[in-house]
Amino acid sequence: MKLRFIACFVFATSALHAAEFRAGAATSNITPELGSSINGGFQDGKAAFIHDELNARCLALDDGKTKLVFVVADSCVIGRGIFDEAKKMVNEATGLPMENMMMSATHSHSCGTLQAVGQSEPNPIYQRFVARRIADGVRRALNNLVPAKIGHGSVDVPWQVFNRRWKMKPGSILPTPLGVTTDQVKMNPGINNPNLVEPAGPTDPQVSFISVQTAEGKPLALLANYSLHYVGGVGPGHISADYFGAFAVRIGELLGVEQQEPAFVGIMSNGTSGDINNIDFRGGQAKEAPYGRIKIVANDVAQAVANALKSVKHSDSAPLAVAQKEITLGLRIPTPDEVEKAREVMKQSKLFPRMETMEQVYARETVLLADFPKEVSAPLQIMKIGDLHVSAIPAEVFVEIGLELKKRHSPTFSVSLANAYHGYLPTPEHHKLGGYETWRARSSCLEVDASTKIIAGLEELFERLK
Repeated sequence: MKLRFIACFVFATSALHAAEFRAGAATSNITPELGSSINGGFQDGKAAFIHDELNARCLALDDGKTKLVFVVADSCVIGRGIFDEAKKMVNEATGLPMENMMMSATHSHSCGTLQAVGQSEPNPIYQRFVARRIADGVRRALNNLVPAKIGHGSVDVPWQVFNRRWKMKPGSILPTPLGVTTDQVKMNPGINNPNLVEPAGPTDPQVSFISVQTAEGKPLALLANYSLHYVGGVGPGHISADYFGAFAVRIGELLGVEQQEPAFVGIMSNGTSGDINNIDFRGGQAKEAPYGRIKIVANDVAQAVANALKSVKHSDSAPLAVAQKEITLGLRIPTPDEVEKAREVMKQSKLFPRMETMEQVYARETVLLADFPKEVSAPLQIMKIGDLHVSAIPAEVFVEIGLELKKRHSPTFSVSLANAYHGYLPTPEHHKLGGYETWRARSSCLEVDASTKIIAGLEELFERLK
């Protein structure tokens, strides 16, 4: 397999720029206690074993005028309340503006529940604990600021990403749990399913990364971004950071900085992966033992980044800027008649209040959505580092959206599940195709044109940062 990488570097160094560029990084442990809820599935899970610790991984940058902070936390999804609480604590302690912090979840499905999704409910004590630990991690990263150099680049790793939405042969797609019979695609259709026709969309093979070194050239931190939902394949009841955590460890090993002081921090953020996973539905992958596939993906991606990093030049100057705005998005709220029918379906569960079947699970979602507001305010944010733009989108963003932004504004990448959580973000075209990601639920309730409005909002921010 051939690697194609692009070493990007146009951070201009000005003789008039007297301020010293600095960077700092830190991790903050956010592992839940045993017995805690694990979300990411239609049924709630319970933590029975800690395979690897969960962390909020933090990177702080300072050009002498502006400070920016990135946080990537090991969690399936994190609601805005937790992020805002953490930002407020940092702001009160340091004066750093809240809009200068970009916080996101990895989307690992083997972490403690922080947002009500499916039939998992968060423990308020754990929510407050994570908010505090994120804030502590940011403050530690700020305390660790030292003279530094920065660069960025990208490398393609196409063989670990697959579109999980497939067009199927006519008549092979069953009605949805909500009774819809017009779906034209199926999510996760099964390996070597004889009804497979073709993937319903592309993939984004690019791994983008920001590399930070000390003034002496020693690796300090690396923030990467890959459009891969997660990998999975963990043990039952296991708490794990998935490939995101494995990458963070492996990139440090490859760069030879395991015993460094202060410790090197590797970070993997989730790109636009709402319709992307690691399963080759044509049957091109061998079956692995638990954590086997996670290690393969983490190693392949880390090795590719480490190789690409050799061609990246680092500069001791990179002007920083940030722009943020709120946009209003409508929600797809069920009608009173739909809610009444859903209540009847829920009553069929023999384990009430827990739902057993998919039909019952989605009936419960319908009832819960009835109490949602008709509109929500969604934060959009772009951080500019030299010529690189990093967008934050508060949803599980479809890959087509990220590819469009890269086409318009290279070099750029997008971080999903950032600063808030508003469920899946399909394009209007994918809404027409149907499929799991469009089925109305708390995890998929944004209006059909939400992605169009989000792209328009981001374009305003790109223009503001020119």
